[in-house]
Amino acid sequence: MSKKKKVLFCISIGLNILFIAIVAWGIIKMNFVKEQVLVTEVQHNLVELEGLIAHQINNNWSEPNLVTAELGDVLNGIWLGMTTGEQLGTLSKRDKKTLEHLYYKLSQYPNDELYSFVDLTEEDKKNFEDLRETLRKVGLGLNITISAYKNIH
Repeated sequence: MSKKKKVLFCISIGLNILFIAIVAWGIIKMNFVKEQVLVTEVQHNLVELEGLIAHQINNNWSEPNLVTAELGDVLNGIWLGMTTGEQLGTLSKRDKKTLEHLYYKLSQYPNDELYSFVDLTEEDKKNFEDLRETLRKVGLGLNITISAYKNIH
């Protein structure tokens, strides 16, 4: 092989390695974005929802619309997580099914819509209190550590 061909071959290998690194970096960034959306818009909002339900229980449900408004944020976050994951092509069928199931279950609770607040019945409040317990059991709540989560199971 001539010297010119060797140089072109080395350049070609270098460019291929650079291309692979760029593609790998892009995939890592897409997965990071998906995870951040799910953590920020879903997990964080579910923890906040649990905390707001606890706050309302402790305050005799003085401001129930804090809970229903946060539930709306949770639903929007789940929807954003599903659409972002699908658009990026990083959402597995299992994750999509889980998010759809969660969205369906949570959308059955009363939640606020734009410029429209719902009135909660005593049954609704009891259902939210049950939801709070469920969230805590799966490790989504204020002041729950990883070790506390492991002790549940």
